[in-house]
Amino acid sequence: MDGADVGADVATAGRVLAALGLVTAFGHVSARDDGHLLITPAAPLAGVGDGDLIRVPLDATTLPPGAPGESWLHLSVYARRPDVHAIARGQPPAAFAAAAATRSLRPLHGQACWAGRAIPVHDDARLLRDRALADAAADTLGEHAALLLRGNGAAATAEHPGLAVTRLWLLSAACQAWLSATASGPVRSLTDTEIDAWQAVERDLLPRLWYHLRETSETNEGGPT
Repeated sequence: MDGADVGADVATAGRVLAALGLVTAFGHVSARDDGHLLITPAAPLAGVGDGDLIRVPLDATTLPPGAPGESWLHLSVYARRPDVHAIARGQPPAAFAAAAATRSLRPLHGQACWAGRAIPVHDDARLLRDRALADAAADTLGEHAALLLRGNGAAATAEHPGLAVTRLWLLSAACQAWLSATASGPVRSLTDTEIDAWQAVERDLLPRLWYHLRETSETNEGGPT
């Protein structure tokens, strides 16, 4: 991935998340940074810059002013998952419907495998604005790459903020595909062998998809700056 400037990467990812329509007035992107997380503020993401980011200690017991209330989810996931370096949190419209209709979403198309072999649904629609609720959601996430939150959107993890946004976009597409397929009758999920084959090329192709989403957002919106 490009760049070593964590703040710039988080801000760019936030603006792309907004341009993709995966957030409204609510949603956030974060990344680990030297014993802290850098997270987008409790504000619309379309105009966020790296100077607007909030720095939160990973061992925080209270949130600093300006931090989203659901920063607790980010803190809980980072505490459990040393492999996770970035998180994107949004409200893809299709996620609300899919999470109300299933307890686990299995991919129906190849690229959806890059969001995970199966996406668990956290069966609690309350906002994750305290440590206990956030811990419960992080437990549901477990070792998965992404999470559907019944009545409350979705979250995705990755090694880089852009890849977390890309996974959230893939999760949105996976939800849309699942809803369309189930409306037509029984669905045929990908087999374990097929999922393995797609996940084998994820490291090469997921960054390529992020670059596409970023460039498309810049072209359509006048450019995340």
